[in-house]
Amino acid sequence: TQVHDEASDDRKATIVIEHLIQASDVAHTMQHWHIYKSWNEKFFMECYGAYKAGRSEADPSTTWYKGEIGFFDFYVIPLAKKLDNCGVFGVSSHEYLSYATSNRAEWAREGEKLVQQYLARYEEMNKHLE
Repeated sequence: TQVHDEASDDRKATIVIEHLIQASDVAHTMQHWHIYKSWNEKFFMECYGAYKAGRSEADPSTTWYKGEIGFFDFYVIPLAKKLDNCGVFGVSSHEYLSYATSNRAEWAREGEKLVQQYLARYEEMNKHLE
């Protein structure tokens, strides 16, 4: 059974590492609101710029608000719960879950307005290109 315990430990370690890799990709969603908002805007600008340049067929501004809510509900918050449950970050694990749920709520309140602000900033920054 020592072999079974080692296999079980290896499986658990692999799962934790997979959670860490996933979290590293979306860490901004589990930090302070201003950090999330800053990285969200950068990513929006990148996607919207690709659309305006013809490198993407879909206008991200039409789905960005609802897409972020779905992203929180179906990816970020479940991942934050997994991190909290495995306890790999100690007490910080609960902070990440708290930030994720708080950012989701703030986005639900402010996100539509923010997308409009992102669009206005994009147009202002790129008006010389037209």
